[in-house]
Amino acid sequence: MASSSAAGAGSADSTAARRNTKRPKYSKFTQQELPACKPILTPRAVISAFLLVSVVFIPIGVASLMASRKVVEIVHRYESSCLPKNITNKVAYIQNPTTDKTCNITLKVDKDMKSPIYVYYQLDNFYQNHRRYVKSRSDEQLRDPKEENSTSACKPEDIANNRAIVPCGLIAWSLFNDTYRFSVNNKNLSVNKRGISWKSDREHKFGKDVFPKNFQSSPMIGGAHLNESIPLNEQEDLIVWMRTAALPTFRKLYGKIEVDLHAGDSISVTLLNRYNTYSFNGKKKLVLSTTSWLGGKNDFLGIAYLTVGGLCFFLSLAFTIVYFVKPRQLGDPSYLSWNRNPGGH
Repeated sequence: MASSSAAGAGSADSTAARRNTKRPKYSKFTQQELPACKPILTPRAVISAFLLVSVVFIPIGVASLMASRKVVEIVHRYESSCLPKNITNKVAYIQNPTTDKTCNITLKVDKDMKSPIYVYYQLDNFYQNHRRYVKSRSDEQLRDPKEENSTSACKPEDIANNRAIVPCGLIAWSLFNDTYRFSVNNKNLSVNKRGISWKSDREHKFGKDVFPKNFQSSPMIGGAHLNESIPLNEQEDLIVWMRTAALPTFRKLYGKIEVDLHAGDSISVTLLNRYNTYSFNGKKKLVLSTTSWLGGKNDFLGIAYLTVGGLCFFLSLAFTIVYFVKPRQLGDPSYLSWNRNPGGH
C-alpha cells in the first residue's frame, strides 16, 4: 500500500513537472503587463476634440467650396445632336467609314475663362474597369522594342495578318477618335496636346524606340489610328487613354487652349463624331474647364468637410449643454451597479 502511494505521488509529480515545462516563459509581453497609455475621455476632452475638428474642418470646407465655385466649366453633350435626323440605325451609321460625320456646334462663354483652358472628352456608361478589358494589354511590349511579340495577354487584339499588333490589346484598340477644332470670331484656337499625359508614363511605361505596327489593320476597327513614324512615348492621346478609369463615367484630357476667353464669346466647334458609343448606349460630352488651386470643379470635397465640421460642432454643443444641465461626477462608483439608482443606498 505504501509503495503504491509512493508510485502515485511520483506519477503526480512527473505530470506536474511536464505541465510546468509546457508553460511559456514569463514575460511582461506575454502576460500583457507592458505599460500602456489609457486616456480617460472626460466630458471636457470629448467636447474639446469635437470643437477642434469643427474649427479645422469648416474653414477648409468653405475654402474648398469657394475654389470649386470659381472654376468656369462648359459642358456640351453631342452624341445625339450630331446625328442626322433621319438615321434609324445609329450603330450602322457610326461604323460606316464612308459617311461624313462632321458636326458643327456653338458654345457660349458666360464668364471669363483664364488660360490654360483644359479640353476634355467625357464618356458615360463606358466600363474601362472591366477585368478582361484592363488585362488586355502588354506593358513589356509598350516599353521594349525587343518584346514586340509579347502579345499573350492581348487577345483578341494580339495578331493580325499573321503579325503582332503594336500596341496590342483591347485598350489600345478602342482608342478614342473624335476630334475637335475651335475658333472664336473666325480665328482658330490652337489646342496644345503636349504634356497632357503623366510624365512618369511617358518616361517609364512607353518606350521611345517602340513604334506602332500593324495597328487597326483587322477588318473591325475599334478607334483611332496611330502614326507609325512617331514613337509611343510621344503619342500622348494613347498614353492618356491607356490610363484606365475606375468609374463608368470619366473625363480624359484632350488638350489645352492657351489663350483667355471672355464672357459673351461664342466658340465655334467643328468636331468629327466617329467614336462608337451607340452600341452600349453611351454618352459623349465635350468639356472646357478652367482650374483653381484645388484642381477642377468638384463640390464634393468642400461639402464633405462642411458636413463633418458641422456635425462635430453640433455634437460639441449638445455635449456642452448636457454637461452643464445634468453634470455627472467622474468615477462615481454608484454607476457600477445595475440595480441601484445613482446616489441611492
